[in-house]
Amino acid sequence: MIEVGTEAPDFKLDSQFGTEYSLGQFKGNKNVMLVFYPLDWTPTWSKEIPKIESMIDRFNAVDTQVLGVSVDSKHSHKNWAESLGGVSYPLLQDFHPKGSMATSYGTYLEDKGFTTRSTVIVDKQGLVQYSVLANGERVISELLAECKKVNG
Repeated sequence: MIEVGTEAPDFKLDSQFGTEYSLGQFKGNKNVMLVFYPLDWTPTWSKEIPKIESMIDRFNAVDTQVLGVSVDSKHSHKNWAESLGGVSYPLLQDFHPKGSMATSYGTYLEDKGFTTRSTVIVDKQGLVQYSVLANGERVISELLAECKKVNG
């Protein structure tokens, strides 16, 4: 996993909205919480995504852009998000070359072909302030508390 204090690598990835996102577009304006997950349609992430969605206004209130990231395609993200009742934040496809963005953050499992369940919070200056591998289901309120710390 990428270490706290490290400059976060930039990326450009498509989302389920058909829009490209980069880390650089938020620099100076918003903190970014990267929520890496193995694959769409997985049981744990299917629980976590609605919890994040229910708290998205609270993340926005602390100047934090939430970005989900997996190796699935934007088409899979779109269908899955719709099956969950909609997701207002971007789910990014680290699809081709597979896992290249996750590799730069130390979260890609080459032998499995997908990412770890992990969270990285990047501040407005582009520095990693939080980097944790999830052990079980993530507690979204704890992630919000970490975002509040980063926002000051």
